[in-house]
Amino acid sequence: MKMTRLNKICIAAVSIVLVGCGTPAIISTPIENIDNIPLKINPLTENQLKEWTFYDLVSDTIPGMSVEKAYNEIIKNRKGQTIIVGVIDSGVDIEHEDLDDVIWTNSDEIKGNGKDDDDNGYIDDIYGWNFLGDAENENLEYVRIMKKLKPKYDGKYLASIPEEDRDEYQKYIEAKAEFEKEYQEAFSNKQQYEQILVQAKASHESITKALDKEDYSQEELLKLDPENKEIEYHMAFLSQMFSFLDPGDTIPDFIKNLEEGIEHFTEQLDYNLNVELDGRKVVGDNVDDITDTRYGDNNVMGPDPQKEGIKHGTHVAGIIAAERNNSIGMNGVARNVQIMAIRAVPNGDEYDKDIALAIRYAVDNGAKIINTSFGKYFSTHPEWVREAITYAASKDVLIVNAAGNEAEDLDQKAVYPNDQIDNTSEVADNFITVGALNYEYGSDLVADFSNIGKSNVDVFAPGVKIWATTPNNSYEYLQGTSMAAPAVSGVAALIRSFYPKLKASQVKKILMDSGLSTKTKVTVGDDATNVKSFSELSKSGRMVNLYNALIMADKMSK
Repeated sequence: MKMTRLNKICIAAVSIVLVGCGTPAIISTPIENIDNIPLKINPLTENQLKEWTFYDLVSDTIPGMSVEKAYNEIIKNRKGQTIIVGVIDSGVDIEHEDLDDVIWTNSDEIKGNGKDDDDNGYIDDIYGWNFLGDAENENLEYVRIMKKLKPKYDGKYLASIPEEDRDEYQKYIEAKAEFEKEYQEAFSNKQQYEQILVQAKASHESITKALDKEDYSQEELLKLDPENKEIEYHMAFLSQMFSFLDPGDTIPDFIKNLEEGIEHFTEQLDYNLNVELDGRKVVGDNVDDITDTRYGDNNVMGPDPQKEGIKHGTHVAGIIAAERNNSIGMNGVARNVQIMAIRAVPNGDEYDKDIALAIRYAVDNGAKIINTSFGKYFSTHPEWVREAITYAASKDVLIVNAAGNEAEDLDQKAVYPNDQIDNTSEVADNFITVGALNYEYGSDLVADFSNIGKSNVDVFAPGVKIWATTPNNSYEYLQGTSMAAPAVSGVAALIRSFYPKLKASQVKKILMDSGLSTKTKVTVGDDATNVKSFSELSKSGRMVNLYNALIMADKMSK
């Protein structure tokens, strides 16, 4: 999937843990009635930005999930059970300094003996499974559809198509139209970014010399006395560029963003939209045969020794369960978690077959929660994935899914995977879809990229500028609903850890019903004129909150 603000709480939340026989009872007042909260005026400090997911709306006016409040007032020294979370993603750096102690290990498998010791169909699957083998780059699904159907339908018109083939023909026409639109956009965007980058570098070099410093603020820029028309032009250009930056960012940050954008569009053209690419060939399976399961390998970090392709999955894993309080890097939302690494998402669109088998792998090997931070708008075998979702439900496994990052209304445009047939009935009650929140409380509360949907998005959680683990013992800010979903997976893991008798469907209900609601109006997408009530953007109309979730879980478990 591709690449904020609310209203201080009238009722103060108080939590008292009474120690007695059996499980301590939580006596508390949930966080609620948030529409009188004052807006936070001061920008977040660097430390606040790195930890904003953990903040509490009462004391901080930052729309985090009250994680630290929950640990300090409710969780404290409670032990809980270990919960396995399956991360179906691009791969996970299982050697990362902040993850190596929370990686799931298959105790029934003997490492490196080349045998399927536990008879689960996967040889030497010590830390999970790699359904992509040595594959890394892939087409988008609509490109694959177009390529597959072009020999059959190219140059033909609807009137000449037999009745039984018309649905397939329509899919081909839609895929072709999407390809042509997206290819032109990627090509144009790359050219535009390259032109802006050339000018940005030239202007930055000139102003750096004039100010004798590389990192300067917009205020410092505008105070500069231009010596000539050329300097005046550079000042005007860079001043305009500052309007595209987040508070605290500088022109070098802007240049870095441009370079990353060029890299993104280049990869789109070289791989995702390249009709000559056959990224799957190296895997050697039949992607249209769900019974062809003997493929992939146990290298959950993928084939690249530099680990560049597993940034996304490593970041997701860190959000969920990076080791807490070890004085390294960052804290994950949840403790008592083991991350099962399942590599099934390439640089491009995932295959339905891989996702269906990955879900079943996670379920069969003990995961109680599965995080699915990926998605696409075309699907060739959605029924395989829905059947896997239903299978997970039958085994009491919760799936936490990212809503997507195109500012689409999912009630109007389906994204895959999903748990609905014809946008109406749900196939199971174990699938929760998560939109992304911004760290700014007020009209910009919802991330401008986040998909929405009164029926097809369930809740919202932090997803803008999230600091977490990246490969080779590094840490970065990333953003997207891909970051919001694992935040919710972490909350769900803590609920299942402390209240293991609760079913997946009950955990989903708790996540939805215990969150914070608001009547405030928010901007949807990047259109300032598109303003809606926050409550209209998801089924629950709520923001996930760990503190409230634990209170409700305690009551429901009695």
